Amino acid sequence: MAITIHELATLCGATMEGNDSYSKVLITAANDIAAAQVGQVTQLTQASYRHFAQTTRASACFIKADFDTQDISESLILLRCADPERAFIKAVTLLHPQTVYTPTISPQAVVAKTTSYGRNIHIGAFAVIDENVEIGDNTSILTGACIGKNSKIGKNCLIYPYAVLYDDVEIGDNVIIHSGAIIGADGFGYKFRDGSHLKVPQVGNVVIGNNVEIGANTCVDRGALGSTLIGKGSKIDNLVQIGHNNKIGQHVIVCGQAGISGSCTIDNYAILAGSAGIADHVKIGQGAVVMARAGVANDVEAKTQVFGSPAKEKRVAYREQIAIAQLPDLVKKIKRLEERLAELESKNEAP
Repeated sequence: MAITIHELATLCGATMEGNDSYSKVLITAANDIAAAQVGQVTQLTQASYRHFAQTTRASACFIKADFDTQDISESLILLRCADPERAFIKAVTLLHPQTVYTPTISPQAVVAKTTSYGRNIHIGAFAVIDENVEIGDNTSILTGACIGKNSKIGKNCLIYPYAVLYDDVEIGDNVIIHSGAIIGADGFGYKFRDGSHLKVPQVGNVVIGNNVEIGANTCVDRGALGSTLIGKGSKIDNLVQIGHNNKIGQHVIVCGQAGISGSCTIDNYAILAGSAGIADHVKIGQGAVVMARAGVANDVEAKTQVFGSPAKEKRVAYREQIAIAQLPDLVKKIKRLEERLAELESKNEAP
C-alpha cells in the first residue's frame, strides 16, 4: 500500500512539521529510525535516539507533540501527535495489512460432518477438524492445524499452521494461536504409589477469553477436573508453559520461556518476564511484575516487583546482589585483618 505523508498524518491524527514540498511524498512501508529509507515512515520516542533525526533517510517520523528536536534532516517531515507509538502502530497496520484468507475449505482438509461453522470460514489444506466442533464467523484455520472434538472457536480467530487444540477447548473471539502451540494437553499430574508414578486423569479443559494471543510452541495444559482459564486480552509469548488449573486474569503479559506450575492465580495486568518460574498454588497479585529469571515460591502482592531466586521484593533483592558482588573483596579484607591480628597477638605473647 502507498499513501502520501499528508494522508498518513490525517489518518493517524498527527500534525505535519517540516518542508511542505515533501508532504506529497509517497510512504510505502514502516521501519525503525536507524534503518528507514526514503519512502518509509518511522518513530522517535526516546531521547537517546534523538541524533537519528539528523541522519535518518526516512521521509516521515512520528514524534510526540512536545518532543524537542534540532537540526533535523531537511527532507524529514515530523508527524507530531499525543501518542506517537500508537500512531505508528496504526501506520504499520495501514501500510502492512494482514493477510486475508479466502473463505474456502480446502479439499485436502479433513472436516467432520458434525462440524458447524459460520460465514467466511477458511480451513487450509491438511487441517483436521474433529467431531462436534463449532467455528465462528471469519475464522481462519491454516495448514495442518488440528482441532479436537467438542471444541469451540469464536469469531475472527486465526489458528496458524500445525497448532493443536485438544478436545473440549473453548476459545473466544479475535484469538490468535501461533504455529506449534498445544492447547489442552494433559496436565502433569501424578501420585507416587507402590514404587511408581500413578497418572491422575486430566478430564478438564482450557477456556480462552476474547482478544488473547498465544505464541509459537507454547503449551497450555487442560485442568485436571475444572478449567485452565486465560482471561481476555492476555498475551502469551513463545515457548511458555502454563500448567493445569491455572487462572490467568485479564490483560496479563507472559514473556518467553516463563513457566507456571499448576493451580496458580495470575491476577489482571500482571507481568511475568522472560524465564520467570512460578511454583504451584502461588498467587501473583494484580499489576505485579515478576522480573526475568525470578523463581517465585510464595504469593506476590499486588503492584509489587520481585526479582531473584527465591524471588524477593526488587529493592531487597538488588541490595543482596550488590552485597554478594562485594563478597570477594570482603573476604580479602577479613583475611588481611586476621593476618594483622595474628601478628599483633604473636608480639604480645613474646617474652
